Amino acid sequence: MTKNKKRKPSHNKISDLTNTIISILKDDRTKSFNYKQIASKLELNDASSRNQIIKTLAKLKAKEEIEEVERGKFKIVINNEYHTGKFDATAKGSGYVICEDFENDIYIASNNVNKALHGDEVELYVYKRRKRGKLEGEITKVIKRARTEYVGVIQIHQKKNFAFVVPDSNKMYTDIFVPINKINKAEDGDKVVVELEEWPQKADSPNGRVLKVLGRPGEHNTEIHSILAEYGLPYEFPHDVEEFANTIDTSINPEDIAERRDMRNDLTFTIDPRDAKDFDDALSFKVLDNNLFEIGIHIADVSHYVQEGTILDDEAYERATSVYLVDRVVPMLPEILSNNACSLRPNEEKLTFSAVFTLNNKGEIKDEWFGRTVTYSDARFSYEEAQAIIESKTTLIPADVSLTGEAYNTDQTIADAVLKMDDIAKIMRSKRMASGALSFDKLEVKFELDEEANPIGVFFKTSKDANKLIEEFMLLANRKVSEFIGKQKPEKTFIYRVHDEPDESKLMALQGVVARFGHKLNFKDRKSIASSLNNLLSDVKGKKEQNLVDTLTIRTMSKAEYTTDNIGHYGLAFDYYSHFTSPIRRYPDVIAHRLLQRYLDGEKTANAEIVEEKCKHASNMEYLATKAERDSIKYMQIRFMQDHENEEFVGVISGATDWGIYIEIVSNKCEGMVRTRDIKGDYYEFDQEQFALIGRETKIMYQLGDEVVVKVKQANLEKRHLDFELIGKVSE
Repeated sequence: MTKNKKRKPSHNKISDLTNTIISILKDDRTKSFNYKQIASKLELNDASSRNQIIKTLAKLKAKEEIEEVERGKFKIVINNEYHTGKFDATAKGSGYVICEDFENDIYIASNNVNKALHGDEVELYVYKRRKRGKLEGEITKVIKRARTEYVGVIQIHQKKNFAFVVPDSNKMYTDIFVPINKINKAEDGDKVVVELEEWPQKADSPNGRVLKVLGRPGEHNTEIHSILAEYGLPYEFPHDVEEFANTIDTSINPEDIAERRDMRNDLTFTIDPRDAKDFDDALSFKVLDNNLFEIGIHIADVSHYVQEGTILDDEAYERATSVYLVDRVVPMLPEILSNNACSLRPNEEKLTFSAVFTLNNKGEIKDEWFGRTVTYSDARFSYEEAQAIIESKTTLIPADVSLTGEAYNTDQTIADAVLKMDDIAKIMRSKRMASGALSFDKLEVKFELDEEANPIGVFFKTSKDANKLIEEFMLLANRKVSEFIGKQKPEKTFIYRVHDEPDESKLMALQGVVARFGHKLNFKDRKSIASSLNNLLSDVKGKKEQNLVDTLTIRTMSKAEYTTDNIGHYGLAFDYYSHFTSPIRRYPDVIAHRLLQRYLDGEKTANAEIVEEKCKHASNMEYLATKAERDSIKYMQIRFMQDHENEEFVGVISGATDWGIYIEIVSNKCEGMVRTRDIKGDYYEFDQEQFALIGRETKIMYQLGDEVVVKVKQANLEKRHLDFELIGKVSE
């Protein structure tokens, strides 16, 4: 009888073990691991697997890819091929990392994203090879998530006891898994806010929980709240913040007045939009001897009520700005302050922070004073009322102008003040333009809404003399406050509003576009660039290409931001500039008030690092608020166009890409897309040099600035996308 041989156990080779071990060590390169810890992470406990891990570690050590920091414990070898940057994702899951170490962005294939999401701060390894001429890399670690909350529609699978949230953002390439016990009473199809909790190593999707149910998609409040939630912006105040604000003593007592310059007897008035609810700035006017005038710019003293270290201040800092959506304002401060105590309403005494100037008829400043004041507004003008006075050129207020408030002495005195200040404002503006300031008078699109916030019409707001009067004196205060502090020795920390020079390559691209309309830019020096840009903006006024050129010109500009490092403001042609005049709606103005008072009191300079951190936060929140405001306009445009399907509109081609052309309708400025695949009669290809789609056979060209006729193909409210059908060129 033959003796049975004992069968050897099968030893399965662990696939891709080398890369797996490297990934484990890369994930936490500050720690060292032995073979047992690696085996535990791989959930392997048999002898064969452990031996394979030990051998692989030895090979990696021999190649000097890992190092043995102590007996049996290994770490990844860190070299200069690892970099950090910000991940810019695409809908398909691939993307680019924006990295300061490289001139161009680093391409990341979808299989090398390694669970990074759009906006995340990441660590990456850059390959020595290039793909299609581009640098390519692999994300090795997510350093910091850009966000953990997303807005989307929940899909509940009752039988399987789980749900998925499909995010609204086209930058979010994965759904979010939600256990059934974490759906927070959401119903299938609801729009929700979901929070990421963890992303298990072997899971395709991250796990999350529903924080808030926003409502049914397509409903007005649901969509508006979704826009705010998408950018992490609140739409209501926490109860304890409201309660705290309501307990603040807003009365003005003799002690407050005694500590301030009393300007209650000076002629003072406000000029604001007709529908404004908060008035955070006022002007005062006094005739002095020797053809001099005293003009005061008075700003609500928000910092008197919003004290550092309170929950009210914490909330205002986190918000950093009011958000102006198409149908509402989401304020930075509770109503008790924004619309009452800090609002410079007519016939009421108010605590203010003022910049007071003595000027002559030429707009030259002979004296200046900064400090806390108490003021009394004699009248409230709307822009339309002030404009009527300016256009009438008379010292008598026109009969159709009805002032809110008691006029100081006579109506004639107020009209005199408005006309004289208008004269001085025009002189100051002319000087600014001569110094190289840019003049952007872009049309502002507004919607006429019914009681249920349905858009029933579109109108455009333009800046007239009354608007520019206010603008010039606000600019004067902002400039002179920052100049007053910026020129002090020793140097004082302050919050500046800066604007860098435009990027030369973007200016060259703009030249390529505007040349099609017969315009030319002069790149000789900084002043000639500004002058030719102003000429361009002036030349296109009233023409079909105005909005296109205005938009493209703005895009060539650097982004204005807050910082303690003053580099001046290119667009305004100021060496010193800050935001001081709107503390009700901008937290940087509150910071400016506090710092100015600190230095007026003779205190030492503020901590630059702390102020700079606040600057960065304010700039970021301003960016998010601007995106929310644009999204709300886009949303309302789509709602408006839903009621105009099958109507034909004349539009201007405002953008061209591989996938289609963007059309802006001339009559209402609504922008939508004609997809390349939907253009009939030929196969169209994108020509980047000419910013155009060109027919392969017919050579018909659809180019930036061309006038075309379109009609609405689809107005998708949930995806906020407007698709047009192309009828043809206007000339055809």
